[in-house]
Amino acid sequence: MKRFALAALATVATLTSLSASAQFAKPEDAIKYRKAALTVMAAHFGRIGAMASDKAPFDAKIAAENAAIVEDMSKLPWAGFGAGTDKGETRAKPEIWTQAPRFKAAQDAFAAQAAAFQQAANSGNINAIRAEARKLGGTCKGCHDLYKVPSN
Repeated sequence: MKRFALAALATVATLTSLSASAQFAKPEDAIKYRKAALTVMAAHFGRIGAMASDKAPFDAKIAAENAAIVEDMSKLPWAGFGAGTDKGETRAKPEIWTQAPRFKAAQDAFAAQAAAFQQAANSGNINAIRAEARKLGGTCKGCHDLYKVPSN
């Protein structure tokens, strides 16, 4: 039994140490993954945004829970922007790959702002949440303006 557990642990360690892009069998799988991660993140951000704009009743516990999800999700979509994922059903601009260091900086800025947003949500202070929500929304928009083809 110990050998099986050690073998399983070694397998998991090996698989998790592979590059992020290796986790997708096909580029379209990576595109689906990043779209799904961004959709989930947007849904949870939207719940807090509704509270921040007085379109939904403010609930500090729900805001904190959703902000934690946003912060966690802020790290996930980027693995889905590997080589070959610039083609297919995507609105990603070529600049993602031709300006990779700048795109990485935008990811890092987004993750940092998501962490600040979560801290504000954890405070339970709606005014702090509103301020950080505006900043996080601006970070989203800035990246979309540079790296996403607008919808029709």
